[in-house]
Amino acid sequence: MIFVVGLTGGIGSGKSAAADCFVTLGVPVVDTDAIAHELTAPGGAAIEPIRQAFGDGALTAAGALDRAAMRRRVFADPAERTRLEAILHPMIRAESEARLRRSAADYAVLVVPLLAESKSYRERVDRVAVVDCPEEVQLARVMGRSGLSRAEVAAIMAAQASRAARLAIADDVIANDAGLAELRARVTELHGRYLDMARARGAGRETARNR
Repeated sequence: MIFVVGLTGGIGSGKSAAADCFVTLGVPVVDTDAIAHELTAPGGAAIEPIRQAFGDGALTAAGALDRAAMRRRVFADPAERTRLEAILHPMIRAESEARLRRSAADYAVLVVPLLAESKSYRERVDRVAVVDCPEEVQLARVMGRSGLSRAEVAAIMAAQASRAARLAIADDVIANDAGLAELRARVTELHGRYLDMARARGAGRETARNR
């Protein structure tokens, strides 16, 4: 299986910007959030199971998951969150694995926002890279782009792993509080290291097969 770097970070940390930097360098990126959006778009594979579990009120008039309504619902009742995750997570995992298997690159990046909370994803990746910035920066970024209140963003952050918990699982930290140029430079540095790691592992496997 391909060498996989798990990329994670809290909401507003800049995971998408970091992932875009890897894409620019020619690295395949599999984004579990993007897969979740595909599954919950009109006609997506998760829509009918969600309708059966939560009713038509969980969907928009267009037939997509009503993300705002579902966000309120799962924050109000953890059991609802568990039910939703039981539908989505196996589908997301299966699709992400399929996309990784199709990659012919030296390594791929798997973007998992809740990597710190997910033992199964951590066991799947060979390296964990955490995009990090101060929590006040996260709050400001999310409020600026979403229109959510400070309290609403803080509640989302509180439901995720803490900054300390994410940093505790990091093999590599990508600081993202000094602008895009610095972010690109850090990702480029890590790209060289990941290529070396992936190729070294591939060479080791080839040597073992030839013995």
